[in-house]
Amino acid sequence: MPANKTASSGSSGEKKSGKKKGRRARLIVIVLVLALVGGVGYGSYWSVSTVRASYPQTTGSIKVAGLSKNVDVKRDGYGVPQIYADSDADLFRAQGFVQAQDRFWEMDVRRHMTAGRLSEMFGSGQVKTDAFLRTMGWRRVAQQEYDTVLTEETKKNLQAYADGVNAYLKGRDGKDISVEYAALGFTNDYKPAEWSPVDSVAWLKAMAWDLRGNMQDEIDRSLMTSRLDEKQIKDLYPAYPKDHKPIVAEGAISPETGKFDPEAEASTEGGTGADISTDATEGLQSQLGALSDTLDEIPALLGPNGNGIGSNSWVVSGQHTTTGKPLLANDPHLAPQLPSLWYQMGLHCRALSDTCKYDTAGYTFSGMPGVIIGHNQDIAWGFTNLGADVTDLFLEKVSPDGYLYDGKVKEFTVRHETIKVAGGKSRDITVRETNNGPLVSDRSDELEKVGQKAPVTNSAPDRADGYGVALRWTALDPGKTMDAVFELNRAKDFTSFRAAAQHFEVPSQNIVYADTKGNIGYQAPGKIPVRKKGDGTLPSPGWSSEYGWKDKRIPFDTLPYEYNPKRGYIVTANQAVIDEETYAPLLTKDWGYGTRSQRINDLIESKIKGDGKISTDDMQKMQMDNNSTIAALLVPKLKEISISDKSVREAQKLLEGWDYTQESDSAAAAYFNAVWRNILKLSFGNKLPKELRVEGECLTVPRAKGSGPVDEQNKLVRECGQRDADSAQPDGGDRWYQVVANLMEDEQSDWWKSPRTRRDPETTTRDQLFARAMEDARWELTAKLGKDITTWSWGRLHQLTLKNQTLGTEGPGLLQRVLNRGPWNLGGGEAAVNATGWNAAGGYDVVWVPSMRMVVNVGDWDKSRWINLTGASGHAFNAHYTDQTDKWANGELLDWSFDKDAVGRSTKDTLTLTP
Repeated sequence: MPANKTASSGSSGEKKSGKKKGRRARLIVIVLVLALVGGVGYGSYWSVSTVRASYPQTTGSIKVAGLSKNVDVKRDGYGVPQIYADSDADLFRAQGFVQAQDRFWEMDVRRHMTAGRLSEMFGSGQVKTDAFLRTMGWRRVAQQEYDTVLTEETKKNLQAYADGVNAYLKGRDGKDISVEYAALGFTNDYKPAEWSPVDSVAWLKAMAWDLRGNMQDEIDRSLMTSRLDEKQIKDLYPAYPKDHKPIVAEGAISPETGKFDPEAEASTEGGTGADISTDATEGLQSQLGALSDTLDEIPALLGPNGNGIGSNSWVVSGQHTTTGKPLLANDPHLAPQLPSLWYQMGLHCRALSDTCKYDTAGYTFSGMPGVIIGHNQDIAWGFTNLGADVTDLFLEKVSPDGYLYDGKVKEFTVRHETIKVAGGKSRDITVRETNNGPLVSDRSDELEKVGQKAPVTNSAPDRADGYGVALRWTALDPGKTMDAVFELNRAKDFTSFRAAAQHFEVPSQNIVYADTKGNIGYQAPGKIPVRKKGDGTLPSPGWSSEYGWKDKRIPFDTLPYEYNPKRGYIVTANQAVIDEETYAPLLTKDWGYGTRSQRINDLIESKIKGDGKISTDDMQKMQMDNNSTIAALLVPKLKEISISDKSVREAQKLLEGWDYTQESDSAAAAYFNAVWRNILKLSFGNKLPKELRVEGECLTVPRAKGSGPVDEQNKLVRECGQRDADSAQPDGGDRWYQVVANLMEDEQSDWWKSPRTRRDPETTTRDQLFARAMEDARWELTAKLGKDITTWSWGRLHQLTLKNQTLGTEGPGLLQRVLNRGPWNLGGGEAAVNATGWNAAGGYDVVWVPSMRMVVNVGDWDKSRWINLTGASGHAFNAHYTDQTDKWANGELLDWSFDKDAVGRSTKDTLTLTP
């Protein structure tokens, strides 16, 4: 069913931890509201002239310094540009100019974030974030990459892009660039600076940060030791399910060549047996909890603070398609942002040559040249997050003189940073680094006291001066990912594709492939560490050389890949890459649990069984599959439970005949997801350490006096009690699917025990707890959606509100109505293929989404389809601000023109950039 967009402009958004931007930021947003609605003397002038002044010119001609020849920019009816040039330099110069036209405010905020300079724009409220980002040193590493690692050709392309951005900025005041600068000008003398090539490279660090892998799991497992024993922790981190297929089904590292060979036979003795060390973590729960809080304050650019990040991508060979050529689908699951993280674009050389090498189109990042996901004239590719464990935390024994290592004190590597603050006094910070990376604990008052509040095991050294926490992360070493972007854009076959993938070092991504000759493939790339000891699931002792990373990384030629597998398709959706029992290098112990990937595998297999063929429409339909795997497991049990309360029984009947699809208008989906949320709360919420708690709304809801059957049974009003405040709530992701699935047959498990309340007896069995969850869910939805269950729908609970990522996230509600859009009532859900994710700890609102969707018709490119979450423009009142969102919400895709003639037919505006 189509998603519904409600008339309201607000939603019951997930409550988030309070990050106050300070008085200056509040003044900025208030003034902007007044200006936009005519509340100041010249407000009406602002609302028309100032807002429109920043709109891009899309017709006629503009002179752009540095161009060698004319460049044409052709935009379709959705404002999506296709650029035509005669040289690489002109092509990327034009890309920079055009992206700055549409998205410079977004680009400028991003580069200030990656450089730890948000305080220069928004004031003192961003100092803490800046300090943490300076400690990690993203911009410094990006500078090192540009200076010492990247090829000369890549640097020329980056410089050309920067020149194009700066050509757009030249002679323009802030108000001519974006309305946000006009607002900033009321209280701040900030002016946009020129763009640098390193500004583009630094964005890769932000991308890598949000896709960094298992750091939060590493912290959480450590925190669990305060209340749970080893078996209980294993219950909550179960083994990867054997019935969920990994990406790579065959192949192994060849004993003859030492390289991965898809034809080699896997050895049953090839798996990893890395040991786990708890030496560094016991007794440090409060300190690791403080680190978790600090991490949560870093802006989530791609997803909710690195958690829940996923994606779907799959490719089907021509033997199974109606076209006779491969079809490739991709939909990365990222944070909903306004404007969307992605910017659609085509980059075309009028004639391919040694000086003009690109004919490619797809999804780009504003602020970075090239195409990230898409296709060229020969190949197509898509990404999902591989999830490799590329971060480790190390507990360091520290003193004013340095840190302990193998019994000796080593001096810190020290640097000093100055954080400039708009309208305030600059702040100086000192960054200390060990051989295991920067001391992130220096950025937290609590973490500075590491080791002083709690005992440490005997294996730790004397704690007289305390401890610090260091972060080791592959992205803090210079890498070649920017080279890989351009190499992918130019690749012509599987060999050149793999050569490009070899340089895609961070973040580690699953990359699927298809070409016009009918081949399909997959490569697992990435800079993945080799540990001396331990498996990366818990923090390690930094004071011993027995731990830490070896100098070498897992060699690229030993990483798994596939090429034309016999089954005729490849699915990647964050599941395990390969069976770890037969593959020796340790990629991670924290895979996604394969719920989405297995559903996609099942959908493909059911379609091709009996020589069925998959069409472009089929691929699109699969992307919108709303099936709930956990519902298929639980609902048969829930329907069998005897319920005496008539009102609860009325809700239980919704599950009878339900097919487990989570459509926006489904009352059954609404009720089931509320039951699931309450099962998690009752089973685990009162048993997990409070340091794991995700801040959000209470699960128990008041029962109002006079609400019919509630009063008749003399049920008491329920409130959030101390038990909820002092315990954590599970997020409900597919790890929890597996946890509950493993417990289902043990009806007497201790996890099914929940304490007595003022109105409910304790539960001791599975069915007792399920009955209580059904009752709690009934009255929770009564409070949220009303007593009449015929009016319930999943979409009314499960809403998406798109928020401008700066001035639209805080401030008066009036401002949010001006800059933000929504809500939309959505179908789908957590771990469904249509992964409109929600966090059970905080409510039902959508917190990550398929940020774009594409289906590539390989070889017949103009029959490909795509959609963006929002639109091409970053200007709040532009026609292309959110003009794709309704179609996105309804599962529609737009035609994707690529060949010159098709682009010409779809062109609505043409702009010529002249020398």
